Amino acid sequence: MQPISVNFHLCNNCNYHCDFCFATFRDVTEYLTLNEVKQILLLLHSAGTKKINFAGGEPTLHPHLGEILAESRRLGFVTSIVSNGARIPELLERYGSDIDWVALSVDSASEVIQKQLGRGNGDHVRNSIALFDLLHQKGIHTKLNSVITRLNFQEDMSEFVRRVRPERWKVFQVLPVDGQNDGSVEEMLISPQEFNQFVKFHQNILDKQLQPIAESNELMKDSYVMIDPQGRFYNATMGRYLYSSKILEVGVDAALDQVGWNVANFLARGGVYAWE
Repeated sequence: MQPISVNFHLCNNCNYHCDFCFATFRDVTEYLTLNEVKQILLLLHSAGTKKINFAGGEPTLHPHLGEILAESRRLGFVTSIVSNGARIPELLERYGSDIDWVALSVDSASEVIQKQLGRGNGDHVRNSIALFDLLHQKGIHTKLNSVITRLNFQEDMSEFVRRVRPERWKVFQVLPVDGQNDGSVEEMLISPQEFNQFVKFHQNILDKQLQPIAESNELMKDSYVMIDPQGRFYNATMGRYLYSSKILEVGVDAALDQVGWNVANFLARGGVYAWE
């Protein structure tokens, strides 16, 4: 199967310090130039990719994100951003027509819990509600991304979800990755049963279109096609990141073969949906 949907992590810098973050890229020592990013986009287009999801770190802090989105639109990709909302209003003002989807990361409806998790300084929930309203107003598709941890697996987020009305609500079991979040994530880990408790609770009380799309650790580990800030494919099948050679040196097919991709898990977690 072609890598039809790709997560492109453009940078590792972030304005937040989420203790559970599994995309810190502590081991990344160099970064792609704008021209190199454009070359990779062209190679992905030739390889059959249809959708690009830009992530980080915090992708809105990347100095060339707008230009990258514009180039992605020129190539015909469906474009998506995963963000904590840092510079979304400014980005929309200039490049809104180049953005199809925005996924905002909100793990709890409690400002206290969000601050404990390292996401914001006590105003993240309020700011996110305002951003969802803005995105709806602009006609941009929305997702809500929530990482479920020891601090929030017993929470009822239904009122918040109804308020922000995402088209997709993705919930992720907090994932430990050696070299990324070890030393900070351990106290936040939950069992598969505790994760399922959160999922089933919300499936039972929310209308079908708002129900969570659940991703356990097992579904997450090798079901994404992901590119790191150095332009390498990577996955976390073995509990730490395995990196390919640089895509610009060996090409898409050879690089992806080096790290693998579980197509069955990709399909099982709802990787293909009506994103057009």
